[in-house]
Amino acid sequence: MKNVNLVYGVKDKPGLVKTLVFAFQQVLAILAATILVPAIVGNGMSQSAALFGAGVGTLVYLLFTKFKSPVFLGSSFAFITPMFAAFGGGVAMSVGYLGLIIGAFLAGLAYVIIAIVVKYVGVKWIDKVMPAAVIGPTVAIIGLSLSVNAVNDIVKGAVWDSGNSAWVMNGTSTVSLVCGLITLLTVIICSVYGKKMMKMIPFIIGIGAGYVAATIFTLIGILAKVPELVIINFSIFAEITSLDAWIPNFAFITAFSGFSDPTFTATYFVGILSAYVPVAFVVFAEHLADHKNISSIIGTDLTKDPGLHRTLLGDGVGSMVGAFFGGCPNTTYGESVGCVAISGNASVVTILTAAIICIVSAFFAPFVILLRTIPNCVMGGVCFALYGFIAVSGLKMIQKVDLNKNNNLFTVSVILIAGVGGMALTFGIIPLKSVAVALILGIIVNLITSKASKKEEIEEKDAE
Repeated sequence: MKNVNLVYGVKDKPGLVKTLVFAFQQVLAILAATILVPAIVGNGMSQSAALFGAGVGTLVYLLFTKFKSPVFLGSSFAFITPMFAAFGGGVAMSVGYLGLIIGAFLAGLAYVIIAIVVKYVGVKWIDKVMPAAVIGPTVAIIGLSLSVNAVNDIVKGAVWDSGNSAWVMNGTSTVSLVCGLITLLTVIICSVYGKKMMKMIPFIIGIGAGYVAATIFTLIGILAKVPELVIINFSIFAEITSLDAWIPNFAFITAFSGFSDPTFTATYFVGILSAYVPVAFVVFAEHLADHKNISSIIGTDLTKDPGLHRTLLGDGVGSMVGAFFGGCPNTTYGESVGCVAISGNASVVTILTAAIICIVSAFFAPFVILLRTIPNCVMGGVCFALYGFIAVSGLKMIQKVDLNKNNNLFTVSVILIAGVGGMALTFGIIPLKSVAVALILGIIVNLITSKASKKEEIEEKDAE
């Protein structure tokens, strides 16, 4: 593997100012998803605690991977359903938080077990079970499956409903679309026409441009009393005066206060086990796809150096630690990978600094609140580029696949159709996202047809 497009390699160390700027860009890239998970789950979960957990989890990941993998860990959407299960069944909130931690530890333990197997069995079986014909389209599907989120964010705006004194989604919003497109076009122009530093921080500039546009529309809307133009909720800055805004609501504090609650039973434990562990095996597929993707970008196969067992341990233990503080199991972020690809900066020092920024900023209310005011439409404009790059990275892997061979053609076809078509399944309480379903079908088709392909190769050699 070799990549000559990187401005900074994994081991390179940009100057202090550049590192801080690049790290802030990484934070912006992973921000929306990281703080959205606790917002969706609710039950008093803290967004700043999730940010802290993501930072600590990433530090753990970097330690296990010997600082060779420039990937950030953030809150995992795959575990949202299990997290709901932790709060379900009429269980008290305190026990629900304990369930979050126990579930994350069980899921992380599954990763540890897989890592041990990989350590002693090796990774050659992975190349056989999941060759480029399987991994390539799967990576593409990860980006394409996220495209719906980007489109929804860029066209839908949260506006102030003065009649009900509340923020509501206004359906398709022209103002939101304009702000999102300003963000996207700024990112594109900076990446294509920018010089030196500008080309490496297109997301910061793009988000800044989109935020300025959104602020102008919001101020006009407030002054002219036109609610449709108000798309930034500046009122949340009032939370700065609250002590709770400065101190994250760490999951372990609430969890341990309810450890002796009588509603915590063996049945509840089994329920948490069955909710979290199967999802861990599903997320393993995305873990592998993400690391194959970042490997192709940095020119080093991370499944061999530092080794898949180390990336799994880093992800698993990092997820445990992240949930201990923030309640959310962590996972490697495609947004982070996309940021590396677009900026050309793979310096692991940048990821380390981004993790530290998340940890420190979790205690600085003005910073966290400022980030929360960034409109969805602005982040949607950024995600257009991020998710697109993930999809394109997968398609680039397919370029190496001989699609004249029917086994490869059918394998790629099945994965793309199942993924793009959104073929998600649920077995009991175990959800399988379209990415996981597509990967599983692709593996099955590849295993069934690979023998025929080998037979054809032997016959061709004999004919020669």
